[in-house]
Amino acid sequence: MKRRAEERHGRSSVDLVSLAEIVERFAAKRVVLFGDFVADEFQYGEITRVSREAPVLILRHRETHLAPGGGANAANNLAALGAQVSVFTIVGDDACGDALVRYFRERGIEARGILRAKGWKTPTKTRFLAGWAHTAGQQVLRVDREPEVAPPEKARSSLQARLEARLPNVDALAISDYGFGTVSDEAVKSAVRKLRNKVPVTMDARYRLDAYAGTGITAATPNEAEMEALHHTTIGRNTEQLERCGTETLAKLKLAALLVTRGKDGMTLFERNSRPAHIPIHGSNQAVDVTGAGDTVLAAFTLSLACGASFLAAAHIANIAGGLVVMKRGTATVSRQELMDAIRRDISGGAG
Repeated sequence: MKRRAEERHGRSSVDLVSLAEIVERFAAKRVVLFGDFVADEFQYGEITRVSREAPVLILRHRETHLAPGGGANAANNLAALGAQVSVFTIVGDDACGDALVRYFRERGIEARGILRAKGWKTPTKTRFLAGWAHTAGQQVLRVDREPEVAPPEKARSSLQARLEARLPNVDALAISDYGFGTVSDEAVKSAVRKLRNKVPVTMDARYRLDAYAGTGITAATPNEAEMEALHHTTIGRNTEQLERCGTETLAKLKLAALLVTRGKDGMTLFERNSRPAHIPIHGSNQAVDVTGAGDTVLAAFTLSLACGASFLAAAHIANIAGGLVVMKRGTATVSRQELMDAIRRDISGGAG
C-alpha cells in the first residue's frame, strides 16, 4: 500500500496514516483568526453581443454572489475543516460589511470580534465573469474598491482589547494581513506576548512580511511572488535563489518555520537547522482557479500545528488542501471530509 507522501527533493517523506490521524483531530481545536476581511463579489453574466460604442463585450447580468475573501476566507476554511473559529477584524459600516457579518452569524461562527467602523470602506473585489448559456464563466474584469486609509485608531484599539481577551484557552492564532490596516506589528507583538508562546502563531502577509520581524510569530506562509518582492529578485526555476531567500527570511524574522507556496511547483518548507524540504504539487498542475488558495493553505497549516503536527506534516496537509481548493471555481473552501478522502486515496494508492 502507498503509505508515504514522497518528495522529489529535500528531507524525508511523511507517513500518510499519521496525516489522516492529525486531520481527524481538527474538530476539537479552537482557533482565532485576526486580520483583514475582504468581500469577494462575483458578477455573472451572459455574453449578448459586442457593444457598438466600443470593442467590448456586453453582458446580460444573471446573478451576483458574495463570498468571504482575504482573512474571512481563511476563517471560512478553518470552519470548513472543522475548527471552532473566532474572528477578529474591522469592516466598514456598509452593505458589504453587513453581508460579511451576516455570513458568519448564519454559519454559527463566533462573530463578536467583527467591529464596524463608520465612514470606513469594506475592502471589496468585484469580478465580472462572462459566459454563454450552459458554459462556465470566465473572468473578464476585476474592480477593487479599497479604503484609502487604515481603520480608525479607536476601532483598532477596541479590536485589540477584544482579541486579547479571547486568547486564553485557544489552540492557535492565525493572522491574515492583506495590507488594509487591521493588523500591525505592535498588535501582533502584544497578542503573542499574551499567549506566552503556548500555542502556534501563523502569519500570511501580502505585502510586508518583514515588518513582523521580532514579533514572536511561529511560522509564515508567503507565496513565491511575495518572496520575490521581499527580496527584489526573481526565483522562477532557480532553486538556489529560492533557498537563499527562504533561509534569509527565516533568520531575519526569527521564525521556527517558513512555508513558501509555489503554485504548480508545489511548496518549500524551511526550518531552523534543517535542509529545505521541497514538496511537489498534490494532484493536477492544471488549476481551475487559484483565488484564495493561500487562505486555504494558512488554515490547514495552522490547524495541523494546533493538533501538534510537525512543520513537515503540517506542510504536507496544507499542500493537499491547496491542491484540492484550486480545482474549485471562485473563492472556495476545503472540508475536513474532502481532505480526509484525499489522504485515504493516497494511502490506498489512488491518484494524487
